[in-house]
Amino acid sequence: MKTTETPKDWEIKDRLYTLINKKPLTLRLSSRHSARSPLLYFDENSGEQRELRYATNMSSPFVDEQNGTATLGHIVFQDGRLFVPKEQQNLQKLLSLYHPRREREYREHRPQIIAQYDIEDIELEIDALNIAKTLEIEQAEAIMRVEEGSRVNKMSSREIKRDLLIFAKRKPKLFLDLVNDENVQLRSVAIKAVENRIIKLSQDNRTFSWASNGKKLMTVPFDENPYSAMASWFQTDEGLEVFKSIQKKLS
Repeated sequence: MKTTETPKDWEIKDRLYTLINKKPLTLRLSSRHSARSPLLYFDENSGEQRELRYATNMSSPFVDEQNGTATLGHIVFQDGRLFVPKEQQNLQKLLSLYHPRREREYREHRPQIIAQYDIEDIELEIDALNIAKTLEIEQAEAIMRVEEGSRVNKMSSREIKRDLLIFAKRKPKLFLDLVNDENVQLRSVAIKAVENRIIKLSQDNRTFSWASNGKKLMTVPFDENPYSAMASWFQTDEGLEVFKSIQKKLS
């Protein structure tokens, strides 16, 4: 389903526009180009930036297609909404096709698109819940460590399963991303190894070493999460041997 119209499939009808994630009493949208508030549209056919302007007495929103003295108009949202009747085609096209703040600050209210998004969100939630129901407890625990941290250690299997289902329902996309992330399981092993004092992480979060003898295992790259770095290191030849050793100690 198309989420936006094009000049070729343009339909003449009344249109409603709503602000995204905010609802001030009034909000004025830029209606003409200026250095402080650019109002330009890149025309892919000509390869040029074209200046936009809302002129109530012109049929086109493009300055290069407007002739004579222009009567400038204001674009004002009231309580987060702006209704534009079908007679104001110039303003509708400016808002629906060309304005640079479209889909960033406001969007056209299109019930069929909203319904499609709702369907996709519901289907994503169903997929996440179905997968959450079938996960083994080890994988469930690894995923919940990302969300809950060390609190997972004090949770029973049923509590982990319950919280996993809640997590899948509330954040289905993040949940599915974690399920498909092979590093999640490895990261969980690294966390458990530190918690069980098999390996230790330095206070500055830069170095992993064996807890028993202090022998250095790896240095965490600058500005990287230490456990994510360790998960990646586990997949190297050297790291794989350490990973196998840690797994034996944890079992």
